[in-house]
Amino acid sequence: MRSFSDSYKAAGVDIEAGYAGVKLMRGHVERTNIPGVLSGLGGFGGLFAPDLSAYRDPVLVSGTDGVGTKIRIAQLMRRHDTVGIDCVAMCVNDVLCCGAKPLFFLDYIAIGKNEPEKVASIVSGVAEGCVQAGCALLGGETAEHPGVMKADDYDLAGFTVGIVDRARLLDNASIVPGDAVIALPSSGLHSNGFSLVRKVFHVETGSLTRNVPELGCMLGEALLTPTTIYVKPVLRCLETLRVKGISHITGGGFQENIPRCLPKGMSAKLDKAAIRVPPVFRFLQDMGHIPERDMFNTFNMGVGMIMVVAADIADRAVELLREEGCQAYAFGEIVAGDEGVILC
Repeated sequence: MRSFSDSYKAAGVDIEAGYAGVKLMRGHVERTNIPGVLSGLGGFGGLFAPDLSAYRDPVLVSGTDGVGTKIRIAQLMRRHDTVGIDCVAMCVNDVLCCGAKPLFFLDYIAIGKNEPEKVASIVSGVAEGCVQAGCALLGGETAEHPGVMKADDYDLAGFTVGIVDRARLLDNASIVPGDAVIALPSSGLHSNGFSLVRKVFHVETGSLTRNVPELGCMLGEALLTPTTIYVKPVLRCLETLRVKGISHITGGGFQENIPRCLPKGMSAKLDKAAIRVPPVFRFLQDMGHIPERDMFNTFNMGVGMIMVVAADIADRAVELLREEGCQAYAFGEIVAGDEGVILC
């Protein structure tokens, strides 16, 4: 018997649109199937059987996040296939900082009106993020919120579960003065600071569709550049070298995130001139008259992740990262002190 409810539809929730959305997204989800996936879409829970044979003392590491107000840029541009990559990236990059390999991901979409094609487009981005991270999109939820959200509004969040051997957990205890700090470049703004970005660029007035010569594209296209997923290059390093610490540079920029991977009494002394800052940051700073201190304390400034290794293996770490397509470079060292981050 076909499932439908005219009364519920009159209240603003179209369950048949939900079923149509599931059909459209099924192919995207199947792209992410990896060994261990035991269930498809439609169940009450996603099933995953991890292969624990390579782990002596496995530890599960979980992380959750959303895309933040970058979602508004996608809504205004009517482009919904990239923010899913951001959502996955924000989660898998976080668990990576513990040394964990992401196993699976689940998403949650809250939407004012369920348009199957739009939902499928959002999920296509989530699936692409999972493919880049090498994890499975195990399930998710789409919730229609009429009367609470406007018809065109939606929000996206998710979570991931990863695994690492207890002996390989990154705990920063071995970091000492003289260790090298390696920059893993970002693709741009990633998914942080967009409340300030939206304020500076007055995005509600239509400025997103103007071409910006400094950026080589429309402003909205530059702002929607997906967050870089660092899983595969970093896992290559973790499998080969002794990595002492990793920080994901998200909200709060350098000042808040880099110290999170450092032990007490240690600071990161960074060569500001060596940082490869993408044009979007300079354009944003100039347009908003934002002090440099605020830029580094809000945005990633072209460094989406940092890695701390012993100085004598820094060149090898950079080489491994570049072999995996990540154009990493050394740009600082660990020093004694409680400053946290020293830009010089």
